[in-house]
Formats: sequence, structure tokens, C-alpha cells
Amino acid sequence: MLSTPAAADFAKDFETLKALATAPAATSEELLRNLSRLYHEVFERDLNRYNGPSIKAAAPQLINAIFELRTTLRDRIPEWQRQGLMTRDVQRALRDALRILRYATDMLGELNIGHDIGDQDEKPMQAFREVSHNTLVHPKFDTGANLAFQTGDVILVRGMAHNSAAIARIGDIDSQFSHVSMVHVDEAGRTWVVESLIEDGAVVTPLKEALNHGVTRAILLRHRDPAIAARASKLIFEHVQRSNASGGRRILYDFSMRLHNYNELFCSKLIRLAFEDATDGKIKLPTFTTRLDAKNRDFFKRVGVKAEETFAPGDLEIEPQFEMVAEWQDYRFTSRTRMQDLIMTKLFEWMDVHGFKFEEDFSIRLIAFFGRLATKLSKTARDLVFSVVPKVPPNMSKRTIAVIAMLHKTAQPILEELQHKDRLRLHTEGKPLHPREIYDHLEDVRRRSRGLLGYLVAPRGKR
Repeated sequence: MLSTPAAADFAKDFETLKALATAPAATSEELLRNLSRLYHEVFERDLNRYNGPSIKAAAPQLINAIFELRTTLRDRIPEWQRQGLMTRDVQRALRDALRILRYATDMLGELNIGHDIGDQDEKPMQAFREVSHNTLVHPKFDTGANLAFQTGDVILVRGMAHNSAAIARIGDIDSQFSHVSMVHVDEAGRTWVVESLIEDGAVVTPLKEALNHGVTRAILLRHRDPAIAARASKLIFEHVQRSNASGGRRILYDFSMRLHNYNELFCSKLIRLAFEDATDGKIKLPTFTTRLDAKNRDFFKRVGVKAEETFAPGDLEIEPQFEMVAEWQDYRFTSRTRMQDLIMTKLFEWMDVHGFKFEEDFSIRLIAFFGRLATKLSKTARDLVFSVVPKVPPNMSKRTIAVIAMLHKTAQPILEELQHKDRLRLHTEGKPLHPREIYDHLEDVRRRSRGLLGYLVAPRGKR
């Protein structure tokens, strides 16, 4: 399979990674060592290690090989859970390994398309539109035809906004996903997704429309019991339909991230409710939760988060009750989301370690104030608000509007600086920036900021 010179070079390193992914482990400590080593083996490599001119030609083969490695890891989760090996440290190491392997796939995909990176205003393609190098299908589900969605399937996605990166990185374990929805096929054969959106609350959307909605990566997951999945899908579809019908009680987005009380729902809490109702409370997702235990909770308070432990979308990536059917990514935009991920990791780290906090100015207070009155504003004023908060729900506070605006306006100039640096690297050396280099650059940004980084401000003693 790995036939080109670049692929042959890669094969030597790949065998090491495969041995780590398939190695038996009798204890959680053993498994932790294997996964941690796998992560570092990938993180410390870059594309210069391999036969440069032929790496692009080999990229499709290498993408498939790395995807096979990810499916191997994903498929072993139920086994590790049965053995009692899935400790908190192992969960973190597994997510790290899956994430770094996915970044490696992204970079190869970017090479394969010749770094045809999407512009800011260019729209991503429809997710899972066809089987290609963008859509990678688990061998168990690969028929050679385009994917057929089933009722009860769950779609884990990542959007392009900075607040999507924040959702993916808000917990104690870094993720690459910011939203999740459930597929429902009605009696007429029409396919929908049931989801809870920040701006609209719980809604039912045609599947094609949802897959066209600025998605840059996605995973299709399927519960191991199709009867339970079908019942979960039917119950949540009917529940949300009733809530949006005439005389129904609209289900608003739950900013608290708490798992009790289903009067309001965030996206993954909707999935939890669906499976809980379908099994009379026997299934309570997720098996492995996300903790919100940051030292600096100022950001959480501003957003409205009150939970200390929650069900984040990314928790489904390692959920043993689901099988991974396929992954999809738009390689024109993966470098952008990779940079956003790493920027957000560092912003949260600087809040925790260096005491940075968001501080509003007059323009942010205006955006927050007018955001609450958005429907009554002139077009010019609405454009100002919607440039950072596309649609303001009735239960979003001024404080939350303000922090989303500050997050966007702090992260965007850093992203643009990184994208410029990446384009120079592509032009001069023909390869994208490695995540390690991006981290180094971000630390340089912090040092140059002297404690004033966009709307993030460090305590006076640390400037």
C-alpha cells in the first residue's frame, strides 16, 4: 500500500505508531505510556522528515494509513473500558493522540490539494457529500457508495467561528469539535437533524441544510443498538417539533452547561435527553465527561457557564456506546481551524497561568447593549452587532454578548498574523506551519503584548 518513496519513509515511523496503538496493556499506567508516546512521536515530527518532492503524491495513501490508525484506537475503547483502564489520565492521553493524528491528516490533505486554502468569505463544501479524500469511511461501513445516514445517527462537527474554537477548548481536555446533532428520518423518508443552536435553541433542520452550514470537519457516529437510536431520534424529533409548533414552549439554549433540568438544552444535552428518554433513564451520556475546572473562572461566568462538569460535544469522540462510521474534513479550511484551536488553547492557558481577564471598552459595551435590541436597530447598527454575534437569542445576557465580541476581536488579529506567517512558509518551503511552531509564535505574541492582548489584560504585576 505505501509504495512511493515518501510513503516508504513514512512507513518506518508508521510501524512504530501502529505498534503503540495495538499494543496490549495490562494496566492503565501501561496504556497511558503507550498513548503518550504515540502523541509525542507524532508531535515531534514534521513534513521535512520525509522525501519532500514526493510527499504530495503520497498524501492520499498516508491520509488513509493515519485514518486506519485512528479507527484502531477508536475501536479499542470498549475493550479498554471493560478492562477498567479508562482513567481520567488515559482519557486525556487518548484524546491527545486522536487530535494530533487528525492534525497530521489535515496537513497531508492540505498538501494534497496544493495548499488551496479557503478565503475568509469562501463557503466550506457540504459535509459527507461524497466518498473522497475528504470523506474517510471506517472499513466496517465502507460499501464504496456514498454514505447513507440512518435515523438516530449522531453528527459531531466543528464550525469556523472563534467561539466554536472556544467551545471545543473550554474544558479540561482539548477537543476539535464544537457542536453535535441527531439525524432523524421521518415516515415520508425525509432526513432531518435535531439540534440546539445558541441563536435559535432546539430546532429541526433539513439534513442537507445543516451539512452546508459552515462545517469544516465532522464525524458520523452510530449507536451500537439501532432500535435504541431510532427510538431516541423519534422522541427528540417529536419533542422539539411540539416545542416549536403554535402554542408550544420554545426550548432555549442552555448557557449554564448543567446536565440537570431539561427546560433548556445545549447541543449535547439534547442528545443526552434523547437517549435518556429512549431507555427510561438507563442511558445517561456521556460515559466520560468534561470538567470545567479552570483556575480563572472569569470567562465561564461571563459566558454564563455554571457547571463544573458537563457533556461537551467532543466527549462523543471517545464514547464507547457509539461506533465511528466516517470522518469528513474540508482541507481548504483545516489550517484555519487548527490555528483557531491552538490560539484558544493558549488564550485559556494565559487566563489560568498569567491571570489574563477580559476588559470591556466603550465599543464593546455598545455591541452588548445594542445586541439586546438587535431587531429594532438600523441595518448599520445590526451589521456592527452581527459581525461578532450573528443572531442574539432572548436569553443571552449583555455580559455574554460582550465576551463573545471580545473573544472574536482578540483572536482574529492573532489568526490573521498566523495565516500570513503560514502563507510565507508555504511560498518559501512548500509546507504548512507545524503546531509546535504555532505554539512558539503564540508565546512570542504574549511576550510582545506586555500584558495587553486585544481585550485580554494581565494583572498589573504581570505586565
